[in-house]
Amino acid sequence: MRSGARLRRWVARARLSSLRTTFTVSFAAVAAAVTVLVGFLSYDAAARLVRVDQQTVFEGVVQDLLDEVRHSALTPADFATADADGGPRDELIRPSGTVVQVLGPDASVVDRGHPPLPVGADDRRIAAARTAGQLVEHRDVDVGDGMYRVATVSLGDGRGAVQIAQEFSDTEDLLRELQQRTVLLVGAVVIAAGLFGWWLARRITSRLVRLAGAAEDVARTGRLGIQVPVAGYDEVARLGRSFDRMLGRLAQSEEDQRRLVQDAGHELRTPLTSLRTNISMLRRIDELPPAVRGELVADLAQESRELTDLVNELVDLAAGQSDREPLQRVALADIAEDVAVAARRRTGRAVTVRVSGDTVVDGRPGALQRALSNLVDNAAKFDRGGSEPIDIVVTGVGMPVGASAGADAGAAVRVEVLDRGPGIAEEDLDRVFDRFYRAPDARSLPGSGLGLSIVREVAAAHGGDPFARRREGGGSAIGFTVSGGDGGSGG
Repeated sequence: MRSGARLRRWVARARLSSLRTTFTVSFAAVAAAVTVLVGFLSYDAAARLVRVDQQTVFEGVVQDLLDEVRHSALTPADFATADADGGPRDELIRPSGTVVQVLGPDASVVDRGHPPLPVGADDRRIAAARTAGQLVEHRDVDVGDGMYRVATVSLGDGRGAVQIAQEFSDTEDLLRELQQRTVLLVGAVVIAAGLFGWWLARRITSRLVRLAGAAEDVARTGRLGIQVPVAGYDEVARLGRSFDRMLGRLAQSEEDQRRLVQDAGHELRTPLTSLRTNISMLRRIDELPPAVRGELVADLAQESRELTDLVNELVDLAAGQSDREPLQRVALADIAEDVAVAARRRTGRAVTVRVSGDTVVDGRPGALQRALSNLVDNAAKFDRGGSEPIDIVVTGVGMPVGASAGADAGAAVRVEVLDRGPGIAEEDLDRVFDRFYRAPDARSLPGSGLGLSIVREVAAAHGGDPFARRREGGGSAIGFTVSGGDGGSGG
């Protein structure tokens, strides 16, 4: 059994751990996908912008050189040295740090660039060209430790040419560094997202773990009084509170069942003991006088009736918790009339019914009739004089706005049974609806002490409350209220 319980706990924790892992991985995967996409798009946009900007600057320098040599008859000497006043060479160097190298008519290097630029066949052809402004471009030229774009522009009339170059390898190095940093940033974000997802999943599932632990403790020990840890107001907290309320209802039901069995066992001992005593006397019935025989038989009949009534009331009380009689629109005035007719026939007493207001409610007619019958039987039992009728008063009290708290506060119908018996002592008014409770003056009378507790159960099932009070001039007024709808959990 212990190994089975451990296995169940391990499976439950494994499922929760799997949920935690799934949540963590999902959170990290979403964060990784978003970060990779944003990082890729950002890097691509930045690299494209840098390359286009660099190419645009170089093309602008080349175009300026073309315009200048086409409109002015320039010689290699004009580009050979920098001019303090800002000569053509300075105009080429200033925009982007362009490398300038000047070629003579025979393509010899007149002014070497820094670093020196290679001179190829196309460059020599351009240097000897008769037309100014002829152009040849070289891309990805390896110069020293870097890669350059090189453009050669003719000066015309075979005077030579000017080579300009722009390094782009340092830009690519910068972009590669940016790419590496982007990858590192993406990795850091993914790791951070995974850790945050794990922390968040642990925080969420920790309450599920505690809730699962409480459920396992209940299943293992059978104890329903375990406190369920609840915190927060989200769906997990709602589940915890619902589970806690469910355990509370089950614990209360178990306690009610235990008390019912204990009380029933206690109450059944007395009639059973009396029956056993009288049955043992039957063995010597021939030796008893006729009068004693009659008393013995009468006692047996009375005790068997009381035992039967007690068992029936116990069954009714126990079944009241699970009664499935459907709700329907019922008039309590009609139920009161039926109960009065049955009571007159059964007891021979005068029973009157007084009705005022609307007495129609949503209720279970069988349970309401049983509760009202118990009240009338209780009145007939204690009002043994019978000089005045038993009154059933049914009052539709409505739903008054701002009704004060009390037995009939917010009730739709009030049912009351009045008698002129000895009344109820003040100290007993709060206990007459307890199971098996019998006032000291009533213990010599027949009964089980369950009739009024059934009234309380029926009233609670209809959203009402029982009440009892002493009448002026003697006697008691005992009854219950009924809500306008299905106010209770409904037995």
